Formats: sequence, C-alpha cells, structure tokens
Amino acid sequence: MTIRVWDYLTEYEAERGDILDAVETVFRSGQLVLGASVRGFEEEFAAYHGIEHCVGVDNGTNAIKLGLQALGIGPGDEVITVSNTAAPTIVAIDSVGAKPVFVDVRADDYLMDTTQVEAAVTGRTRCLLPVHLYGQCVDMRPLREIADRHHLPILEDCAQAHGARHHGRPAGTMSDAAAFSFYPTKVLGAYGDGGATITSDETVAANLRRLRYYGMETRYYVVQTPGHNSRLDEVQAEILRRKLTRLDGYLAGRRAVAQRYADGLADTDLVLPRLADGNDHVYYVYVVRHPRRDEILERLRGYGIELNISYPWPVHTMSGFAHLGYPTGSLPVTEELAGQIFSLPMYPSLPVEIQEKTISALRDILKTL
Repeated sequence: MTIRVWDYLTEYEAERGDILDAVETVFRSGQLVLGASVRGFEEEFAAYHGIEHCVGVDNGTNAIKLGLQALGIGPGDEVITVSNTAAPTIVAIDSVGAKPVFVDVRADDYLMDTTQVEAAVTGRTRCLLPVHLYGQCVDMRPLREIADRHHLPILEDCAQAHGARHHGRPAGTMSDAAAFSFYPTKVLGAYGDGGATITSDETVAANLRRLRYYGMETRYYVVQTPGHNSRLDEVQAEILRRKLTRLDGYLAGRRAVAQRYADGLADTDLVLPRLADGNDHVYYVYVVRHPRRDEILERLRGYGIELNISYPWPVHTMSGFAHLGYPTGSLPVTEELAGQIFSLPMYPSLPVEIQEKTISALRDILKTL
C-alpha cells in the first residue's frame, strides 16, 4: 500500500449513503441546472459565514476570476498578491487582463508579508488579493488599513481556508468579496469541481450572478458585460450541502491529525507549521520544511510514502509568467521555501496507523541525514 498526502475513499465509505442520496435527490428533482440544490447551498454557505450573498460557480479559479470582474478589475489594472500560491490564483488575474504584482511572504508562516504591500501600490493598482495559504489567514488588519487608505477593494482567496478564522472572523468575511474552491481535496470538497464567491455587497453579488450566466439577467438576453458559462452543478451543490453540515467535524479531524504530527515530530529538526497570531488553523495541508527536502522525499519512497510539494515552483519563476519580469532572486523568501517545503498526509479520515507510519519513517530518516 502506497501512502499519499490525500485520499477520499475512507470518508466516502462512511458517507456513501448520504452522497448517493444527494445524487438521487437531484436526479428526481426535475431541475438539473441552477435549481433548488444550488440555491440551498448558496443560502447555507452564506449563513455559515454570517454574510449576505453566495454565488456558486463551476470551480475555484472562476470564483476568483468572476470576483475580480464583479469588482470592476480588468485590462491594464494591477492586482497585488503573492507568488507562493497555486498557479490558478495568478491564472485568474491574468485571464481578466490584469497584471499580478507580487510581494514576498513571511519566512515563519509562509503568508503574505503585508509590510511590503504599500510600497507595491501604484497608480494602476486596483485590488489586493491575499491568499489564505495552507489553512490559515493572512494578517488582514494592516491589509484593510492599506486598502482603505488607497480606496482599493480586497478579494480574499479562500480556496484553502474553509472554516479558518482570524481574530474570530471567518475567512472570507474580511473583504469586499472572497473566492472558494470545492475541488475534492479541499477542506470542504465536492466529488468533482465547484467554487463560490461570497460578498455582502448587493451590486457585486448581482454582477456575479450575471457573469456566471453569460451576462444574462433574463434568459437569452445579455445585459451590460458578456459573461461566462460558470454555473455550479446541481449534483455537486447537493453533495456540498450535506458535507457543509459536517464541516466542523472535518476541521476537528484535521486539527487532531495536526496535533499528532506536532507531538510526534516536535524533537526533530523539521520546521513544523507555525500558527500566526489570531488565527484558527484548519490545516488544509500540513506543510513542513527542511533544507534536505529532496533527499527526504526520495528516501520516503522506500517506505512506500509518496508526498507532495506545495508548491515546487513559485509562480513568478514559471516560463508562462516570464513576461511579468520577476528575475530569480526578486522574491527571496518565496524562492527559498520552494526548495525546502513539503506536505505530509492530511485529511480528516487519515487512519492513525498511516500517520504513525509516516512519523516513524520521518524520524528514522532524519536521524541518519
């Protein structure tokens, strides 16, 4: 048996009856697109966050893209964000014609270094896009102050932070809009693609609803700006409704796994995740750090353990984004992290014996490096 960073089969066996009932509910509903399941999930996901509006879309990338467009971001605008993220964050910015402008991350928690943001603001800056990475939130208080001084909207990338909190506030509620992914690996994951953008702004919400449906308010008639076919699927929405009721249990499971790692690896020279001040971490991934990362990963394969790197290539170093003009060395913390970080198995149904095997293998390897 190969141990990997993520697996859904144990969870599926436990929830199989409910998942299949969700599919049956939709198939018997008589409406397969933008029906009762999407509306129900939108209402319940908004209520979970204590916010007015949720607009379900087809994936997390389009949740960001449509969020930017709904905020009025377009060609020639600049969006300040980070390179230590999954490529879709930057793909979404690029897809609306805007330019990503990168600041570095903090060396201790790998989150946006908000002390660098104000210096990156120019006359073309139109949005700040913090990425709540690995399961905990960026320091939003100074970011909000910068946004207010320069009259800029904030769009939170919450793809990895369902249920996380910052000084008691849920991720996604500290901005003008926030984008979520429901890709299967996520803290709240569908059985396929899905996403949503939440907001308390009625105008932004109306823009989002038009944009996900070709730009239409009335069937067959495009109003104002042409949009996209970016609707959340009814089946995935109904599954997400069921799973949303279990989200707090998933979070407890992830935190229990994280605590076992912290206890089992505390006396090693692995750098373990640091909880930033004011944060409640949800451990979407459990990212550790070591200067001999590649050797550790190769030796773990001998134990039947295949781990992941989140992320091996900072976005600004990818050839597809060479046109942005960030040379090697321009984001030193991000670049150093890319050579040292890796993710341990993390999901709420992770069997204790698999986690203990992973801890034991790591301890054996670290002793002999």
